[in-house]
Amino acid sequence: MHASELHRVVIVGGGAGGIELATRLGDSLGRKGRARVTLIDRSRTHLWKPLLHEFAAGSMDLDHHALDYLAQARWHHFRFQLGEMDGLDRWRKVVQVAPTFDEDGRELISRREIPYDTLVMAVGSQTNDFGTPGAREHAISLDTAAQAERFHTLLVNACIRANAQPGPLAPEQLKVAIIGAGATGVELAAELHKTTRELVAYGLDKINPEKDVQLTIVEAAPRILPAVPERVSKAAAELLRGLNVRVLTGERVTEVRRDGVTTAGGTRIPAELTVWAAGIKAPEFLKDIGGLETNRLNQLVVRQTLDTTRDPDIFAIGDCAGCPWPGRSRDVPPTAQAAHQQASHLAHVRAPAGGQTDHALALPRFRVAGIVRGVLHNRQPDGRAVRRHVLRRGPVRALHVRLALSHARLRAARLRQDAVRHAGEAHHAAHRAARQTALAAERRQALRRTVECPPDSLRVPNIMKRAMRCHDFGSGREASRSQYLEYW
Repeated sequence: MHASELHRVVIVGGGAGGIELATRLGDSLGRKGRARVTLIDRSRTHLWKPLLHEFAAGSMDLDHHALDYLAQARWHHFRFQLGEMDGLDRWRKVVQVAPTFDEDGRELISRREIPYDTLVMAVGSQTNDFGTPGAREHAISLDTAAQAERFHTLLVNACIRANAQPGPLAPEQLKVAIIGAGATGVELAAELHKTTRELVAYGLDKINPEKDVQLTIVEAAPRILPAVPERVSKAAAELLRGLNVRVLTGERVTEVRRDGVTTAGGTRIPAELTVWAAGIKAPEFLKDIGGLETNRLNQLVVRQTLDTTRDPDIFAIGDCAGCPWPGRSRDVPPTAQAAHQQASHLAHVRAPAGGQTDHALALPRFRVAGIVRGVLHNRQPDGRAVRRHVLRRGPVRALHVRLALSHARLRAARLRQDAVRHAGEAHHAAHRAARQTALAAERRQALRRTVECPPDSLRVPNIMKRAMRCHDFGSGREASRSQYLEYW
């Protein structure tokens, strides 16, 4: 089939759901020439969003976990387009992509339009500050790798500044306020407790982490981790207090300042760094884009089959999709597990051209508790120890392993040339050894043929006589034919 006649599948957003769907469709359709799969993303590399709190705390290195979209596209038979979607023309079936600029502000790629037959929106979400005064100016969100790296830099600078200054610490110095006690906020607090103590061990002798570093979590709900069972929430709260993390529940933040936050109850929390991890919403450009139905969080409203309510050729997955959850009074939660399941569903059940599929998405129970246990100092709610990084061994292990092909594949690409060279050297060495073994075997076989001749036809060479004289055979005399035969 000619390339212009192939069905065009365009996926916007290379997050947890988008990159998995592009990889699966590329392997199943792109490789066989049955469809043309294109992934659009504003970044050059993919980073698994649930790990951003570890990059922010300094527990992981960004460079070791980034997956290059161009490399992934080459390996899995889809195309990658660098750019940010900013418009949609449903009648002409084209995605409008804004121009791309380099680090110096020069235009790298001009504005363009990308046609589609099937469109999948997987643009993820961003932090929702609910219009809180000062939140956008003074609080840091953890939506992108750049924001996580910025927070880590500010944290290290704060410790260096506090260690170098001659006077006492200000009330807000080395204090961190985390707004929101969901999975991100709780995990970040646990990671910061560990990494700040490791950081001060590198020569920052004036800082006492037990006394000077203070972590505070502020949650408007009655308990932390409101999405998990109450017993897990209580156990997590006890573990946080055991780590000397201050937990404030039932407190709604009304203002964020440069040196702290204020709650509706009048509580003043001094903080040098403030992280906003309370609530999410879909990107602003999705609001009523192309006449599609959206909810109050800018999410595209979809059916249980993941197609949008007003266009059967447009699908949405992940955090940007408002997907109904059968048997529940709310939509499917915006988690990596949901994005993984939705991507798997679309990869296996695709709608016919111009129509809907009758296969509904079945969503099993989400095990968020497994993620929480892994970060709270390796303890389960009943107090038993668990192995580190349960996040990579829990219900999202399969997705994490697939996307962590970043590390393995990129390292394999760098080492492939050395491996081929070493393999060639090993092959030549093995060939030489085999040749030497064969020659030795041939010499032994020829010698056996000579020895097996009748005794009267055997004429012992002079060199063998000398060798046998050296062995002496216990007599010191020249060996006889029978001794020669017995020796060999």
